[in-house]
Amino acid sequence: MKRCPECRRDYYDDTLLYCLDDGNALLEGPRAQLGVPPSGGSSLDEPQTAILSEPPASTGGQSVGENPTRPFIHTTAAEAEPQESLGGLPEKHSFSADRAARPQEAEAGDREERGKVGKSQGLLAVFGIVGLLLVGGFFAYRYFTPTKQIESIAVMPFVNESGSADVEYLSDGMTETLIRSLSQLPGLNVKSRSSVFRYKGKDADAKTIGKELGVQAILNGHVEQRGDQLILNLELIDPQTENVIWTDEYNRKQSDLVSLQNEIARDVSTKLKLKLSGTDQQKLTKNYTDDSEAYRLYLQGRFYWNKRAGREFAKAENYFQQAVAKDPNFALGYVGLADTNEDKDRPKKKEYILHALALDDQLPEAHASLGYQYMLDYDWASSERELNRAIELNPNNPQAHAWNGARLMMLGRYDEAMASIKRSLEIDPTAAGTNFYYGILLFVSGKTDESIRQLNKLAEMEPTLPWTHGWLSNAYRYQGDLPGAVEERAKSIEIAGRPDDARLVRASFAKDGWTGYLREMAQQQIANPGQSQTTPAIFLAEIGEKDEALAHLEKGAEIGDFWLFMIKFDPAFDSLRGNPRFQALVKKFDPSE
Repeated sequence: MKRCPECRRDYYDDTLLYCLDDGNALLEGPRAQLGVPPSGGSSLDEPQTAILSEPPASTGGQSVGENPTRPFIHTTAAEAEPQESLGGLPEKHSFSADRAARPQEAEAGDREERGKVGKSQGLLAVFGIVGLLLVGGFFAYRYFTPTKQIESIAVMPFVNESGSADVEYLSDGMTETLIRSLSQLPGLNVKSRSSVFRYKGKDADAKTIGKELGVQAILNGHVEQRGDQLILNLELIDPQTENVIWTDEYNRKQSDLVSLQNEIARDVSTKLKLKLSGTDQQKLTKNYTDDSEAYRLYLQGRFYWNKRAGREFAKAENYFQQAVAKDPNFALGYVGLADTNEDKDRPKKKEYILHALALDDQLPEAHASLGYQYMLDYDWASSERELNRAIELNPNNPQAHAWNGARLMMLGRYDEAMASIKRSLEIDPTAAGTNFYYGILLFVSGKTDESIRQLNKLAEMEPTLPWTHGWLSNAYRYQGDLPGAVEERAKSIEIAGRPDDARLVRASFAKDGWTGYLREMAQQQIANPGQSQTTPAIFLAEIGEKDEALAHLEKGAEIGDFWLFMIKFDPAFDSLRGNPRFQALVKKFDPSE
């Protein structure tokens, strides 16, 4: 217990130091019972005798304090008030007797002195309380005020710690799924797959990655599969300080894969302090299938699809087929089928997309894919509608912006096309396909030198893409650099896996010059038909085979050749421009027709 020496109020909270009424320092122990503060003096250092009670006074005398039955209070010298100056020890007596013996004026002086001390202690108490409030306020703000929302994040490729390359699809797929979920949220800049996967397998610290990608947070993940168990460890890092913002471990069965992905997306968005509407929360945790096996097959399909190679596309298509067979209502699985070799067997691809939209008409990927297919039908109004719908559903879908830019480029609306393609590159700056479109757009809009620089940059970034060198060949042809055009065409054929044909291309130019090269290329294109009929038509038109060139162009229009729009500006077709059949093809790129 503690007591105020001035107002005698008792306190039972041992943490209090000052009276809440008058601000005086509280006393505790025996001093609190007396209610008297200590005062200075060497006499106080000497112990007093403890007297528990006083016997009745003798005849002719009285008890100290005028009360023969009043008990004495146990005290010590340190707690009793001295009766003399430093000259000697006081006699043994009670506190009440001492006060009775004092002169009146001394008592008044004591009261005045105690008043001054009380005021001083009161001021100290006020300052102490204010200080406590300030400190408490700081810590309340520091620990209880929500931190600012994180507005940008890089979900780094999850590390496969299972010791088996066969599980790589799972770590990659879980990364992609989380990127896809978070990218649909407004106000959050999520770095694209191609941006973060450049760091896969590389030893880069968080500070470097954060600076290069310009993000406020980095999410690292480690995936391990042990039999039927999946163990995932996540770590959210502030790249500026490299401090851990949040970490957690998830231990689930493989059959819980779908719910695990939803749980991760929800937890990460919470730690980013995102303010989500009900619609945003539904997007974040939306299930496209409840069948974990179908979802696992889909992830395997995407794993091979991302390799962007002929034989790998066949594997991807096989896994997508298995996924939709396992769950016929899996809309994303049908989109995967539509996007695999999207220029081939187009009626079938369109059928897949329409089926996906019948299952889920809110699927942005399906609308984007349908917009691309309408673009190859040269149905410009339908293409615009579907691509705009895809962007409306997910403004951060880079593929929708890229395809919209391609549509505008085919129509000759180059400024609008540039805006769309640059928007796609803002979202996904390292996407090979969009960077390729960018190089072509520069070329067809008359910026040949810039186009060559862009395509060479892409060739360094993605050296396995044959199309880059094919278009560099066109650019050098336009500039009159025929040896450069031949060499780039040969490189394109080599990368496509036909080294013998590449040697023949070089040999034909060395032997018979540009005409020899054109004839060799026309023969190769006819023998190895690709997705475009426009390319062989270029070589045939240049060597004067007009009818055969027109036949290839008309076939291209029938199947939906993306590159057919080149007939509007390529000088190789100048000899055909007066032909009514050729003019009918050009009209396909006039929306008013």
